[in-house]
Order: sequence, then C-alpha cells, then structure tokens
Amino acid sequence: MSLTNQLLIILALIAGSAFFAISELSLAAARKIKLTVLAEAGNERARQVLALQDRPGHFFTAIQVGVNAVAILAGVFGESALTPYFTRGLGMIYQGPWLGTFSMVLSFLTITSLFIVFADLLPKRIAMLAPERMALLTVRPMQYCIVLFKPFVWFFNGASDRLLKLLGISDKQADEITFADISAVVDAGAEAGVLPRQEYHLIENVFGLESRLVPSAMTTRESIVYFTLQDSEEELRAQMARHSHSKFLVCDDTIDRVVGYADTKDLLTRILTEQPLVLKDAPWLKPVLTVPDSLTLYELLDQFRSSREDFSVVLNEYGLVVGLITLNDVMSTVMGDLVIASQQQIVKRDDHSWLVDGLTPVEDVMRALEIQEFPDDSNYETIAGFMMYSLRKMPKLTDYVAYGGYKFEVVDLENHRIDQLLVTRLPRETESASTTPRAA
Repeated sequence: MSLTNQLLIILALIAGSAFFAISELSLAAARKIKLTVLAEAGNERARQVLALQDRPGHFFTAIQVGVNAVAILAGVFGESALTPYFTRGLGMIYQGPWLGTFSMVLSFLTITSLFIVFADLLPKRIAMLAPERMALLTVRPMQYCIVLFKPFVWFFNGASDRLLKLLGISDKQADEITFADISAVVDAGAEAGVLPRQEYHLIENVFGLESRLVPSAMTTRESIVYFTLQDSEEELRAQMARHSHSKFLVCDDTIDRVVGYADTKDLLTRILTEQPLVLKDAPWLKPVLTVPDSLTLYELLDQFRSSREDFSVVLNEYGLVVGLITLNDVMSTVMGDLVIASQQQIVKRDDHSWLVDGLTPVEDVMRALEIQEFPDDSNYETIAGFMMYSLRKMPKLTDYVAYGGYKFEVVDLENHRIDQLLVTRLPRETESASTTPRAA
C-alpha cells in the first residue's frame, strides 16, 4: 500500500474520531432552552437532539463504541503504516541496534499528536463554541451510527442501565431551572455586553421584589399627608393646595385610626359644584387596603391585583400605621434609575464621598457603592436601620460605622431619626481593616 493511501486512511480515522468528539460534547453542552425554542419553531433536528438528551444512553454508548473502535484501528494501523518510512529515513543517518525502536517511537508520537490535536482538542473547542449548532449538524449521522452499532449498543447500554439501578442512580436528567440559573445567565449577558446596563438593572430589580419588604419602598409614617374627620373645609382646601396628591388618607383624629381615603377627583368635583367638604359620614370616602409590614413587594403586587387598588396603608404587628405605599412606589423600585425621583436619596459629592438619606433602602446603597452585602440585613430595611443595628444605641451626630471600605457618618438628625449620612471611601491601607462595623 502506498504512503498516500496510508495517509488517507489515517486522515479518515482522525475525521471519524473528530466527529464522535464533536457529537459527544455538543449534545452534552447544548442548552435545552435554545433547542426548545428551535423545536417550537419547527426545527425537526432540534426535536431529535432533545429526544437524545432525554434518553442519552443509546447515544453515548454508540459514541464510546465508535471512539474506541477508531482508537484501536489508529493504534494498530498507524504504527505499522508509518514505522517503515521512519526506519528508512533514520537509516540514512543511523544504523545502530536502536533503529527499530526509534522508528516505532516516532511513529507512535506522530499518530498520537495528530489524534490529540485534530481528533480531540480542536473538535471539542469547536463544539464548546457552538454546541447547539454542532448538535444539529451531527444528530442525524449519529442516529445512523446508533442503528449501525445496535448490537453493541444494546449490550453495553443494558449493562450500564443495570449497574445504575444497582447503585440507585436515576438515568433521567434533572431539568429544573432555578432562580440562580436565571440570575447567572443575566449576569453573563451583562458582562458580555449583550444585555444593556439599564435592562440588566431592570431585571435585577424585578428579581429583587421577591426579597425586598414593603417598608423598603413605602412613604414613612412621619411623611404621610392625611386628613382627619375633624378638619374644617378651610383646612382641607389648604392641605390640597400644599400637596398635589391624587389620594389622601382619612383618619379619625389620629393617624392610627384609619377610616378610608379620599380621591382628589371627588374633592375637586365637590369644590367645583360648590358642595360642602365634610368628611364625617361622607359616602364618597373609599375603604383603604391595609397590608402588614412583613409583606414582600411581590406579594404586595398580588394584593393590588386581587383588590384592584393601587394604594395601601402599611401596619405593624401592633396595628399601628408605619407607612403608606402605592403601585407607583413599587414601579419606581423596579424601574430604578429610569425613574426621575423628585428628591435624590443618594447624592454624589465627589469621587470619594456621598450624601445619603437615612431612609434609603440598603439595596440602593449596595448598588450605588458596589457593596456586595450588608451584615444581618434581614434585621433592617434602610441605611439608617443599618446604622442603628451596628451602633447598638440611639445615634448622635458624628457617630460612624466603618464597613466595606466606607465610613458611614451621621451628619444630620431629626427627632432621633437619622436624616442624612456622609459616606466616604476609606483609604486602601485601612480598607481591609474595616470589614466589620465599628462605632465611634
């Protein structure tokens, strides 16, 4: 047999091994989500790949039969094919007793190198770069191979199935997709530049609704503008003139005795028609939705949907009003930077310092300062809560906490409430020492 024919046989064996390597890795790495989309669009090959992924036993058995058969043939044929030519070439410069051994070693190294590069590494790299595409290209030839190797497939696959049963291992692949999987895909898309930054933050905020509690987005008790049944018409008109709200909470003397709410449209209609503004026993007062402060924002959305309301009072475990939240507040949390707030809660002074409102949710501070997490964050919702939890006392001016490479200092108080914090970036030499909160 001529050298040309022998080389063609070796190349054919390399091509066969490369085909099996691409088929094996592409089927394992092909993402079911993408294949499902293609199958639903009418791609028959995608359906065939999904079927093999559901029951991969026959496929991988055929792969192993093919790979091992090619490897045996390459070992036997390759060495015997190239050794005489290496012997002839080396014989021109060396005629000693080791000539046969050197020729055999060179033949072995040549064949092994060709198979490692062209039948293993290169095909697998290609399969990893485009697993779905490679799986679609190789699925039909592999089905023919499964039929061709059917006796071997039946024997070896049956043996492996019995061994799996003896070991108590299921042969079906777990297919559930977790929140962590989706989050990882979104993070990877953002890092690769496929997902725009604003869309990434939007998705991140939507996922955050499941973990963020209602107090993180509500208007706090002391900021609520409300009417009382005892207010005169002049007082009601003055309140409406000062505050341009669409709805006003109505209470009986104190904020903790909620009666309902008044829609500004109803109030304006009565003013325009010159009807008296009397809240007591007014038939146009509407019942208000009340929710516990332990509710998540996702659960609150469900409450809004079922009650067809967009306005709710937040109560604590003692039945006291702690805040008020609207559908717009929740949407502002989702939209994040896309919503122009009337008052910024985090104001950047320079590259190393920020003024932060005490009522800013810790999630917003984490995003603005690129802090991974706050300690024991289940115990508080706002950055003021973090300060009080860390200080273990009622704060006073100049109290500070050093954490995560930043110094959080109280610069303004209002009735024992932290109104503003000055956040400064710590020098690098002290940053490593500030991994735990420290009080002044």
